[in-house]
Amino acid sequence: MRISLAKLAGRRHGSFGWPVRLAILMIVAVAAIAVFVTNEWLTQRFTESTRNRAELRLALYNGNLISELRRNAIVPQLLARDPALIGALNSSDFSQSTARLISFVDEIGAASLILLDLDGRIVAATNRARLGENLAQTRFFVDALRSAGTVFTSGQRESGAFGFTYSRRMESQGNTIGVIVVEVDLAKFERAWAGISDAVLVTDSEGTIILSTEPRWRGMTETEALQRESVDSAIARALRATADWTTLPADAYLRGEAVMRMESRVPFQGWRIASFTTYASVRERVNAFIALEIMGFAILLAGGFYFMTRRARLRMIFFQRESAQLRQLNDRLQSEIAEREKVQENLAVAEQTLAQSSKLAALGEMSAAVSHELNQPLAAMKTYLAGAKLLLARNRPDEAMSSFGRIDGLIDRMSSITRQLKSYARKGGEDLVPVNLNDALLSAISIMEPQLRQRHVRIKRAIPDRPVIVLGDRVRIEQVIINLLRNALDATSAVRDPRIEVILAAGKQAVLTVRDNGPGIEDLDALFEPFYTTKQPGDGVGLGLAISSGIVADLGGRLTAHNGGEGGAVFEVSLPILHEERGAHAAE
Repeated sequence: MRISLAKLAGRRHGSFGWPVRLAILMIVAVAAIAVFVTNEWLTQRFTESTRNRAELRLALYNGNLISELRRNAIVPQLLARDPALIGALNSSDFSQSTARLISFVDEIGAASLILLDLDGRIVAATNRARLGENLAQTRFFVDALRSAGTVFTSGQRESGAFGFTYSRRMESQGNTIGVIVVEVDLAKFERAWAGISDAVLVTDSEGTIILSTEPRWRGMTETEALQRESVDSAIARALRATADWTTLPADAYLRGEAVMRMESRVPFQGWRIASFTTYASVRERVNAFIALEIMGFAILLAGGFYFMTRRARLRMIFFQRESAQLRQLNDRLQSEIAEREKVQENLAVAEQTLAQSSKLAALGEMSAAVSHELNQPLAAMKTYLAGAKLLLARNRPDEAMSSFGRIDGLIDRMSSITRQLKSYARKGGEDLVPVNLNDALLSAISIMEPQLRQRHVRIKRAIPDRPVIVLGDRVRIEQVIINLLRNALDATSAVRDPRIEVILAAGKQAVLTVRDNGPGIEDLDALFEPFYTTKQPGDGVGLGLAISSGIVADLGGRLTAHNGGEGGAVFEVSLPILHEERGAHAAE
């Protein structure tokens, strides 16, 4: 019976083998032609739709740019008629002028406002650090004095970025008395463009790039920029995809790679805006359709192979059996995974219990930290009491009351520190709330100010204008900052010109950097261990950094330290940024 079946199979194979093979070859040929035609047609269609979307985005960027320019163009004309500013220029009394400009800048949305007298000296500005600066030789000041209307000026600064200003002279009774200057913040468009896949650049009437998603291109022409070595940026991402796989002509090339270039005229002083869009989205959509098409032809080929030989059917049965075995093994594996997850949960509970036990065991050691943490506010209270005593002796009770108010705040802080020691023994921490790191940093510096002044330490701080919000406990965060400032103060005790730098930056995370010019750190590995200290006996117990590291870790961040390249120690506190949506939920 087996022999007869084999013979019958041989006859069927001989009679239908070549027709089936020919049919398969025809299917392959039709598939190749269909894929080629589909690729051409879909590529043209999706490229056109991508180009249309790029044109819409470019029109949106153009509209936002011209809207910002026009909105700021009217500001100098309005401020030039402000009676308070005119009166200040006539009387040379600018005590209230800076505050008035600051009150305007938030409503206007400009980068800054500057008031110049007739000699080109800054007499009022939203940035108080620039008061007294002489800008008599600047282009916007000279052009404003010569022109009867508002003058727009742009120029590249030392940092490489371009500055954009509107200026207008101010008159009183027909006489020129000064110049009002409005700095336009167009760099915010560059920051907004940094998160998109397109590359965008804006050129002035001379073809010079003044705004771009790639900062290195500023000051170049578009031709020079495209010939420049590519970097990992938005334009580099746009140039990674090529158009070599299609017959469509490319708009721009760099090292043989092609992008879709769109250009539009900005109705402002001959400016132009251009964008470079990658072909990657076109390729992905075309490939998806081609994949489905190939899959369909693959199914036909599978059917052809099925009829071509019985061996394929046997293999299919074998594969089905093997799949059933694999499913059984998979079910068994899933059961084992579930058991392992249960064991891991029990292990996590055990680890949490062990950690709590370790906390309770460490409470004895932590009690020694109370004296360390309370020494700082006590030292500040001593200084404020001495100042208040001197003020009362000089019959200045109002100023003395201010010192008493600060002492009251330090008492509250000491109470908060003792509450934190109690909460350390509990499993759960207090509810975390949104904290403004800017305010916490300024408060900590204010507490340490008497000691810094007594030691003649120069402190340089860089704090962003926008609030940096994190989720945490403000008292504990201030405690960390004060510990870092105290360590920096102690590290610079033997330095002739002690300096401390405090920098707060916000990116993907909030990063607070405290840098000193002391001798540096000898043992980085043992720095955050409890009771490790390089101070003399009686000056410290070595718990400040250990406590600070634990506080930062509880808040989901990290405290690190290293020696600076030019000497001194550098401490960095990294905390997760609290976004607006999360902040709103936390507030609720």
